[in-house]
Amino acid sequence: MRNLQEFRAGKPASYPDQAVYAAYASAEFGLGFDDIDGGTGLAFRVASPTKTAYFGAGRCSWYPQNNATAATLASDKYFASRILEDAGITTLGGNYYFLSTRHRALRPAGHERDDAFDYFRQLNGSAFLKPLTGSRGDFAQAISDEASLGRYLDTVAPHYDAVLMQPVVSGSEYRIFLLDGEVVYSVSKFPPSLEGDGSRRVRDLLFAHNAALKSRGLSAIDPATLPHAELDIILPTGERWEIPGRMNLSAGGRMAFASPDAGALTMAREAVRALGLRAAAVDLYADLRGNPKSAAVIEVNSNPSIRLLEELQRVDLILKIWRHAFSAVGLLDV
Repeated sequence: MRNLQEFRAGKPASYPDQAVYAAYASAEFGLGFDDIDGGTGLAFRVASPTKTAYFGAGRCSWYPQNNATAATLASDKYFASRILEDAGITTLGGNYYFLSTRHRALRPAGHERDDAFDYFRQLNGSAFLKPLTGSRGDFAQAISDEASLGRYLDTVAPHYDAVLMQPVVSGSEYRIFLLDGEVVYSVSKFPPSLEGDGSRRVRDLLFAHNAALKSRGLSAIDPATLPHAELDIILPTGERWEIPGRMNLSAGGRMAFASPDAGALTMAREAVRALGLRAAAVDLYADLRGNPKSAAVIEVNSNPSIRLLEELQRVDLILKIWRHAFSAVGLLDV
């Protein structure tokens, strides 16, 4: 088996993981790979002796085995949750709100900025918000007062059209990656953390963390949403301080192979089946609110990143996922 790092060597930092993995899998399976966009990796061609298929690694659907309708519905967190609830699958619920008056005449009432404050009050002044069609944990944040909600909506508005507001819940968060209902891997998700150096305050460490997020095109953590008294603590060297909220790997979160109980795995299978997805990752809470028999779907990702598998040196699973994709478009026999 070839060394995956050889396929990443010499590539710019902007080169997409999907293109790296496609090139690697193509070589392993005896297929031809060609970058057709001048080395950006955003569009590429994979060919067998009898067929050619084109793939993209930008805003398009990464997994060709997912049809366009299923992938598009899954990308809208509100519509996906409505479909899941209609299929009898528990979700976190929530509602969506637009951040500008553009196209106001084309949408139903009850989803404007002022309505967001009304719903926030219904949630007793505590909610978790994220862009309706966002990814990578961008602008995913817990809000605990109306002033913070107003600042949040103002900050997100230049970047996204709408946000999803959901109740704040507790539980053990998992990501479950499935192909045609088969669990390929399951991981437990943990929040990012700051590591003390014995001299800098938490707020100073957070400033450096935010700079790293911005360099990756992600939103910063608003210090006003964190426990104010803890921001001036000087962490001893090596001690870690968890940043509450987003769990995404791209935002500094951590993941480790682990599996929830059979009931949560069944829920994940039912979720991708309801949405009509063949390849997807289901984020869900198990042990919801401390109840070991309770679970709820957070969201279903039709374009899940698999960078974790490279970091954990599980190239066998990367190849399994790409064999499925190549087979779906007729480049390989099943």
